[in-house]
Amino acid sequence: MARNPNQFFRNPMMQQQAVPVPGAKTKKYQMDKKVYVRLGMTHLLKTQWYWVFVPVGIIVLNIILNITKVYTNWWIYLIAFLVALGYVLFWAIQFTGISQLEQYKVMFDKFSYDINTKQINAMINAKEGMQIGWDMVKDVYKEKDAYTLVLSRGQFIHLPFNIFNSDNDLKFFERILRQKNLIK
Repeated sequence: MARNPNQFFRNPMMQQQAVPVPGAKTKKYQMDKKVYVRLGMTHLLKTQWYWVFVPVGIIVLNIILNITKVYTNWWIYLIAFLVALGYVLFWAIQFTGISQLEQYKVMFDKFSYDINTKQINAMINAKEGMQIGWDMVKDVYKEKDAYTLVLSRGQFIHLPFNIFNSDNDLKFFERILRQKNLIK
């Protein structure tokens, strides 16, 4: 007897049933561009704070050279300050510029989020959206009123507590973060 190649799909015992994955759902939320710039600068300062030692070290070295009268100058103080200020301004301009560019407009669309243990679904509407795997989340910051998920130096998902549909959704989301070792 010839075997029907579609027999697997007709046999109900062999078909897998779709199992709904429990998750946390949010209301639609649009990240403000000012919030994005603040998140970018906060993340930059939290991850690159150690660079402050370069101008401080140069200033301390200059103070030692001035006290010992090996090399007296005043301009190095100004240069060290201007270089540090320039670095911070450079990144502030970068984050502000990203928020204005057309190609990054999607980061500032209104999304509702469906969060489960496998992935984060950022949905524009019921049929359009994108999947973000948990392996893409590099870091998570808990603020007084929101969670910030860092995907890269310039990509963030900002989830205020008030966009979760219920306290249970927020607690489920926190449990997922603990399971993934993203928060303590």
